[in-house]
Amino acid sequence: MNFDHLPHPAPTPADKREEALQDPGFGKLFTDHMVVIDYDEDKGGWHKATLGPREAISLDPAAAVLHYAQEIFEGMKAYKQPDDSLALFRPEQNARRFNDSARRMAMPELPEELFLESIRQLVAADRDWVPSDPDGSLYLRPFMFASEAFLGVRPAKQYKYILIASPVGPYFKGGAKPVKIWVSRNYTRAAPGGTGAAKTGGNYAASLVPQAEGIEHGCDQVVFLDAVEKKWIEELGGMNLFFVFDDGTVITPPLTGTILPGITRDSLIQLLREEGLQVREEPYSIDQWRADATTGKLLETMACGTAAVVTPVGTVLGPDGEFTIGSGGTGQMTNKVRDKLVGLQKGRVEDSHGWTMKL
Repeated sequence: MNFDHLPHPAPTPADKREEALQDPGFGKLFTDHMVVIDYDEDKGGWHKATLGPREAISLDPAAAVLHYAQEIFEGMKAYKQPDDSLALFRPEQNARRFNDSARRMAMPELPEELFLESIRQLVAADRDWVPSDPDGSLYLRPFMFASEAFLGVRPAKQYKYILIASPVGPYFKGGAKPVKIWVSRNYTRAAPGGTGAAKTGGNYAASLVPQAEGIEHGCDQVVFLDAVEKKWIEELGGMNLFFVFDDGTVITPPLTGTILPGITRDSLIQLLREEGLQVREEPYSIDQWRADATTGKLLETMACGTAAVVTPVGTVLGPDGEFTIGSGGTGQMTNKVRDKLVGLQKGRVEDSHGWTMKL
């Protein structure tokens, strides 16, 4: 599909852009352009791809997304390489997961190559927005929503795919310091048969009240337990978890349809195995987490995701009390795999996996 390029009437001046990039924060600053691709079932599907100025979206008040939440998204980054080129990290996995989410939400799949081409188009237009800071990157947010105006309960026939970009620094202020986790006992994120494995906005909306509860208790993130027995650890509000033990084993909760199959999670499984650790995907209970941390059997807990990369968990707090992981600091293995993963993403470590895609 050919992309129509619409001229930007007033792009951000270079001096203003450079000033903004000195402290971009996370998700607060946006680039000049965006990609829009329309879908209409009655017009043969996907059509009318444009790269143009980032601008407000005009929606009919009856647009299906506003009433029935047919919406999905992805999160990925473009990284500056040592030779000043840019690269993506496993973008084909984002394209596949995007379509997995689309199928679960009764939405049309976007051809993977069209997804990837939209990324190429936007990054080429806004490459000057990539921060030069070593911790900086260009966060990419592809999303799709039902735009058809109707109030009947059925899958929509019209959709919009949009891609925007945001220059970002570290997700957590102060970088990869240990975070404090709140155990949610009153709320669950997803149930078997639900949409937990889809990257859809409703899953994140469901995490906001318990997240606020955690913040009230001085925590950075919330961890959810399973919806049936309320004992098995699932994931944080937006990150997967790994547990590193003193016998050289690692546990991460299994993909049973209630947690997001993280691309960073899959990468860490491979990197940890390359370090000689035995990684098992199996259930792990909150009570066992506390017991293993108390006896010292558990050495480290790490959280991972596109935004935060790899972050150590230092303290766990909940209605049942508080416990500390190891010394409460950043563990040796957490540091090691984080450095290797970031090195791969930024081109400082040789990519023997074929994970990076140069732009």
